[in-house]
Amino acid sequence: MKNTAKGSISTLFAIKAGTWIKIISLPADIQGARFVRLGIMIGTKVRCIERLPGGTVVIQKHRQQVAIGHALAKQITVLVLGQGE
Repeated sequence: MKNTAKGSISTLFAIKAGTWIKIISLPADIQGARFVRLGIMIGTKVRCIERLPGGTVVIQKHRQQVAIGHALAKQITVLVLGQGE
């Protein structure tokens, strides 16, 4: 799942900063429930705003930013919408 071209399906971990994505799947455990509480669920459009050392991915929905560790980011499937959309 390394293809991050527009319209491709990937993991959140493989997404580059500045890319708009749509959440396709979240973990079914307690981690997934935490995302729902933050308003991030399947179908939500978010932007990857930063990639931190160690693999942490920071996403943004409206003004809210959420940092996601690399292990969890590898479990989240996304649809790449493109840069600046």
